[in-house]
Amino acid sequence: MRRITCQADVDQDAHCLAVMHAQFAVALTQTGTLPLRLRSDGFEPLLSAIVSQQVSVASANAIWSRVCAADMHKAANVLTASDDDLRACGLSRPKVKYAKALAAADLDFNALRHAPTDQVITILTQINGIGRWTAEIYAMFSLGHADVFAANDLALQEAAKILFELDARPNEKQMRALAEDWAPYRSVAARLLWAYYRVVKTREGIR
Repeated sequence: MRRITCQADVDQDAHCLAVMHAQFAVALTQTGTLPLRLRSDGFEPLLSAIVSQQVSVASANAIWSRVCAADMHKAANVLTASDDDLRACGLSRPKVKYAKALAAADLDFNALRHAPTDQVITILTQINGIGRWTAEIYAMFSLGHADVFAANDLALQEAAKILFELDARPNEKQMRALAEDWAPYRSVAARLLWAYYRVVKTREGIR
């Protein structure tokens, strides 16, 4: 399985996408160099992804800052914290439950590092509060999988609608079908669409 490990990998995949699809070539002239966006793996980035669910990037950043300031980005602390402690960080009641479920899951993060994408998604989505979007974001940015696409991401859908001049914003099923043409470079296609979203909407679409 191919992985994104450095900026050169992103640049190479972006070049391949631009050669394959004229729309991506046009988008790249507007976005410039795409960000690497690789993160560490483990409990913290998964909790961060949960924090980012269904809120704006600005709100997610603010909540995450409070989580870290309270030292609640560590599994052991989340396990022993009260619901009120986590609520005080800005987590909604459902996300308090999700954070607790993640901490209690005691995931084998080393095994996940070596698992194929489908297996990573299957394992993670068994945990309450982790849906396919969160699992795909983790596989893409924390594990470096090169051919993952978060088809249910609204910013990706909106960027695709604008870039490919679609009549309406594609739903998850339509977005996933559209992205099949971008394999095996779908992780960089996602980076490109997020960057394009930032250009055309003047706001970030992903943390």
